[in-house]
Amino acid sequence: MKRVLLILFAFLPLLISTRSFAKAPTSKITIESADLKSPIEITDPQILPKFNVWSGAGTSCTGCPTPESTQTFIVDWSQTVAEPPKGLERYQVSFYAKMPEERLIYVVFYEFDPLTQRGYVYIPGHGEEFYRRDVGTIIRGTEGKWLRSRSAWDDVARPLIANAKQAKLN
Repeated sequence: MKRVLLILFAFLPLLISTRSFAKAPTSKITIESADLKSPIEITDPQILPKFNVWSGAGTSCTGCPTPESTQTFIVDWSQTVAEPPKGLERYQVSFYAKMPEERLIYVVFYEFDPLTQRGYVYIPGHGEEFYRRDVGTIIRGTEGKWLRSRSAWDDVARPLIANAKQAKLN
């Protein structure tokens, strides 16, 4: 019994520190691809709360007044799709949080169809790159699936990507 208590007390600080940072706010979002000269960094404190990685499928929001307040990630959870049209440009979207140092916590892939003006988000599935990191943060139950992006995300990401592409040409 003493041995069990000793082990419990040895690991208790690790459990407490992990829980205290478990839902640290997103500190940075990056968008990158081979089409861009360098990654786009989103650090604006007015924009980051609109795309909270800790919201949506697989999460809970204690004390949230409305269902909309849990829908601040980049995904429209109500619209799963088979997959987007072929040939769209793919971007890696990475989410960071200060835990207490800034570190990568979640990665998805984003594509936008200029013909339909719709964006798509892919959450890596079992055995794919970033799957283990993502499920180590949140198990959403949507891993390995394409979903529609929220129009709020498209409205932020599209101009940033267009500007970055233009800068690469200059």
